[in-house]
Amino acid sequence: MEDNGHQIVMCSQKSQLGPGDILFLISCSERIGDAYRQKYRHVLVLHASDLPKGRGWSPHVWDIINGSEHITLSLIDAAENIDTGDVWKKITLPVKKHALWNEINHILFQGELELMSWAIQNHANIVPEVQDVSETATYWPRRTAKDSRLAIEKSIQEQFDLLRICDPDRYPAYFEMHGRQYKLRLEYYDEE
Repeated sequence: MEDNGHQIVMCSQKSQLGPGDILFLISCSERIGDAYRQKYRHVLVLHASDLPKGRGWSPHVWDIINGSEHITLSLIDAAENIDTGDVWKKITLPVKKHALWNEINHILFQGELELMSWAIQNHANIVPEVQDVSETATYWPRRTAKDSRLAIEKSIQEQFDLLRICDPDRYPAYFEMHGRQYKLRLEYYDEE
């Protein structure tokens, strides 16, 4: 694929990687070691948190569950220690309190495209900054299906942020009652 004179190759596994100028790592679950990183002028990670806070897995999901009304997207150098690379740029993306998982993903994807375009245009002039060492790093665990479990003793209002961020196909919201599990799908009703 070619865009604005740039040849773009999309890979889903590190075994598919060939040499190039810039490698963007987006939702990458494989460790990209030094041998792979040396094939590129720049290896950049798009991470949806205000690093060094929110290192680890699915940070924007955890932030939304905890009531955040924005996503901070960080563009950083890939480093041997995951999510510790120098910062190229950060942007803040507002997320409305009624936005559902697919809309939140769209906001995130648009931000990622913006940062990738910016990096392509500015990579020759960037002097990345070391992550703020005065900030205590925090880490999120990898989400599992259990993290989408609703508590039947809590109200919908108390759990709305969890309910709205759950991808109904990959990590559906569910609750347990009477020895069974029930899956919930949240959709807008007022637009039908």
